[in-house]
Amino acid sequence: MRILIQIRQTPDVTAAVIDEPYKQSVPAVVGDLPGVLMDESYSPVAMPRPLRKDAGGDPLSLRGPLTFSWEPEEASVLVRGEVADDELGPRLAVLAANRPDIVGVFADPVISTMPCCDGDPIGTWEDVADLLHVSELQKQGLEGTSVPVAVVDTGIKAAHLGSSGAVLPVDRNRSWSPAGVGQRPGEHEVGHGTMCAFDIGIVAPKAELLDIPVLLSNREGRTLMEGLTSDAIAAYSHLRRVFDMMPHSSRALVVNNSWGCYSPQWDFAPGQPGNYSDSLAHPFNVAVAALESAGADILFAAGNCGRDCPSPKCAYDRQPIGGANSHPQVLSIAGADVKGQRVGYSSQGPGRLDRRKPDVCSYTHFLGSQALGAGKPDNGTSAACPVAAGVVAALRTAWPSSQVSPEQMRQMIQRAASDPTGSGFSDDYGYGVINVRGILDSLQRRRPI
Repeated sequence: MRILIQIRQTPDVTAAVIDEPYKQSVPAVVGDLPGVLMDESYSPVAMPRPLRKDAGGDPLSLRGPLTFSWEPEEASVLVRGEVADDELGPRLAVLAANRPDIVGVFADPVISTMPCCDGDPIGTWEDVADLLHVSELQKQGLEGTSVPVAVVDTGIKAAHLGSSGAVLPVDRNRSWSPAGVGQRPGEHEVGHGTMCAFDIGIVAPKAELLDIPVLLSNREGRTLMEGLTSDAIAAYSHLRRVFDMMPHSSRALVVNNSWGCYSPQWDFAPGQPGNYSDSLAHPFNVAVAALESAGADILFAAGNCGRDCPSPKCAYDRQPIGGANSHPQVLSIAGADVKGQRVGYSSQGPGRLDRRKPDVCSYTHFLGSQALGAGKPDNGTSAACPVAAGVVAALRTAWPSSQVSPEQMRQMIQRAASDPTGSGFSDDYGYGVINVRGILDSLQRRRPI
């Protein structure tokens, strides 16, 4: 089984990983771990230490306000390896006993794109633009100008974009690829990631795309459009450095994640140390919290395991929104058609890390990019998520995170949502269908453009 090993190293070794993450070798960082086949192609990744903001809080809880320390004396280092399935339990017990510097051993579950039921498209991308009042946003200069949007997916084919009138540039210098991915940013095959990029451009046609193809990680036995959570952790480490280099007054970063973990067989059991789906302590869930705390808006697709038409890949018998897709510090996006009705494949709550997931519905199942094939709709919560990411990017044109925090932006999006149930929150729709005019009204009351 593939595992992640978190190690508390000496401050000088940890500082080297923080400052020069791609120059440190696995043996130099981890030493010898008998019985663990280390993956030396995976560069060691630094992990911050979560700390309570309030002095009286529970120091062992990851719920509530946190700060994240990157001081070498407090941070740790993450590496990737593999242990034989029949030796997993005993081997991990011996490792923990013999290596007191090991902070934890975690699952490295498979992550993949979110296929959904076939069906006729409902509407077009132009309908989505009308519903989201894109013409109004453009009149006010809210087009995502210079706002970076990271597409964490299967890679983007930039030459395929433009059907919506938006030719979004791919920022090659700030993009990132896992080991073994040979294509240059923006030059991948047309597919799921290109669909996401197109859908972002419907609302934010002047955003700058960061191509982060974690689902193309090159490893033995991989399937199409499949990666590992460890690759996402390395990607988020890169995005943190990108964000830190931006001027504080204009910082903005939107991160789109139209993927998830579909099976409990890919994870440690719930309640077991190292579990991903149900534990805020998993390194990727910590990485998500740290990047959001710094000021990034992070969006995840809720998934396509809805009771009416679940994807055949879904293996959870209940609560399919797990892991980072249900993180309290992200926007978890469900799917609705252009008539405002929840699509049958859209996963329902409650979420595993936060009971109130999904947050809102965004639009999906419309003719748009043709990245999935001519005549096929942009579909699933995979399409709903980048449409919502485009909304956030457009708004960030005028309201960077220094003025409106990601938490405040989430609250405005939740409160403004059009609630078809009248209940305030439901497991089907979250707080309702995304409502651009309502969000804009809330923002303009804070500061006129």
